[in-house]
Amino acid sequence: MHFLSGKHMERRTFVRGMGASIALPFLDAMVPAGRLSAAKAAEVDPTRLVAIEMVHGAAGCNEWGASQNLWAPASAGRGFDLTPSALMPLDPWRDYLTIISNTDVRMAEAFQAPEIGGDHFRSSAVFLTQQHPKQTEGSDVFVGTSLDQMHANRFGQDTPIPSMQLCIENINQSGGCAYGYTCVYTDSISWASPTEPLPVIRDPRVAFEQLFGAGGTAGERALRRRTSASILDWVTGRISQLQRELGPNDRERLERYLQNVRELERRIQMIEAQNSTGEERALPSAPAGVPDSFEEHVQLMFDLQALAFASDTTRVFSFKMGRDSSARVFPESGTDKPFHPASHHGGREEAILDFHLINKYHVGMLPYFLEKLAAIQEGDSHLLDKTMIIYGSPMADGNLHNHRRAPLIALGGANGGLGGNIHLKAPDGTPMANAMLSFMHALGHTDMDSFGDSTGELSLSMPMSTAQAQGLGG
Repeated sequence: MHFLSGKHMERRTFVRGMGASIALPFLDAMVPAGRLSAAKAAEVDPTRLVAIEMVHGAAGCNEWGASQNLWAPASAGRGFDLTPSALMPLDPWRDYLTIISNTDVRMAEAFQAPEIGGDHFRSSAVFLTQQHPKQTEGSDVFVGTSLDQMHANRFGQDTPIPSMQLCIENINQSGGCAYGYTCVYTDSISWASPTEPLPVIRDPRVAFEQLFGAGGTAGERALRRRTSASILDWVTGRISQLQRELGPNDRERLERYLQNVRELERRIQMIEAQNSTGEERALPSAPAGVPDSFEEHVQLMFDLQALAFASDTTRVFSFKMGRDSSARVFPESGTDKPFHPASHHGGREEAILDFHLINKYHVGMLPYFLEKLAAIQEGDSHLLDKTMIIYGSPMADGNLHNHRRAPLIALGGANGGLGGNIHLKAPDGTPMANAMLSFMHALGHTDMDSFGDSTGELSLSMPMSTAQAQGLGG
């Protein structure tokens, strides 16, 4: 039988089998009879959040790079040109792009003489907290609660996984890193409280198992992994029964979702098989599920996030795409200079342009994710309209370890919280925390009156106040 008016499925419906538990995507059968009010719709469909950190700042935050518009475009407002900018790959998505330039992350600066030189080892902990970390190599860490966890605490507690933390680089380090800082500051951007850094997942297999392998016993899950069968093969009977009960549109939507799950699993299996052959790897110490290719790894992580949002398994991700002092090489960017040395360009124009190529390559990963979200329909909209993606760095000029005028953008519609197609240049001296506070308001945290070292809210739309409008000039 089909689900008809007066009857509907619960939004969070699972199909379960041995060692598998798969949440379903949004289906028409999940919509109750009658339209939801706007307030009720916002309550049951909170904005999804992805917070992405890329370390080492940007070439466009160097004095010469800024004059060449290598990060922020020359003009503010809506008529900006992205051609010379590292943001050029996002030009087709400019209607979903909010650029915020000229904000400072002063909480990442050295406050005392012993902290001087430790910028690489405290900055990541500042990005989503906008708080200054306590200098320590022990367990008495202290910084602040990150904004992703604030969002998860309010809008993610009714999901199976309130939030997930992903990364690309190896962060399995413990103890002290350098300059008197424990490595958890370098490795963690998500903090459940000022003293609780959250662990991150580098291996796509581990993330996949958390999202789709929670059912059954540990033995059943281990048995399933030892076979070549797909996770979907363990729930085939229940899926077939469910498909007979759905209308044609829902059947097609469910089938497309399940195909995406199967394809993602197949890619992970292929990577594991390749990395288990004994052949020499570019990343010899990485788990078998981690691709040697940076692009392939990032895309897998984006696919996992899109499917998790589609099934409402979680609504909050943090994603650390780099690690401070990484010497990784990105030959696809157009330069073979290692990442960290490239950021220390010495102010030389040719070297700055090399670092710019790496920045542009990293930003070029984002359209893949935007396409995935835009392709997932939910009711009258799609997931890109319902998501806020924050992308930025707590460092500005990596050559000087400077934190003034750091790079920051937001993507997506955020359920109407972001207008897109705008470049907002903040007045000199504006804390990045002001923009983060505005992001939180756009996410539904309208009762927040401060965040980190914020001095007020930064308007995310035009027109702006006279003072801000003056700050937008030039």
